[in-house]
Amino acid sequence: MGTLLLIISPLIMKNYLLTIIHIACACVLLSAACSDSGKSNLKGKWQTKDGQTKLEITGKQFITTEDAPVAEDYFIKNDSIFTSFEGNQPYTRFVIQKLDDHNLKLLYPDSVAVEFVR
Repeated sequence: MGTLLLIISPLIMKNYLLTIIHIACACVLLSAACSDSGKSNLKGKWQTKDGQTKLEITGKQFITTEDAPVAEDYFIKNDSIFTSFEGNQPYTRFVIQKLDDHNLKLLYPDSVAVEFVR
């Protein structure tokens, strides 16, 4: 019986160590997957280089101040921002051409590219 315990004991310890290593790796992968995506730097206050047009993107609204401030709901799919006023369809599509911490270049629905800075 004592010999059997000496043979099984290292196998049990090896399985526990492998299980602990797998759980630790899963935790690291899960925390990386749940962290903020790169799209979070889209939110904030933007303005054109000449300062005429201002754009504010919050967690729920896309607000542009070209003529009068209009807050629109939006969602992001791939490289496009789709906006709608009070949930009405069809959606207005803005294509994100460039995005980093300080620059945003949007292709408006009328195919005009507008550059924003923070």
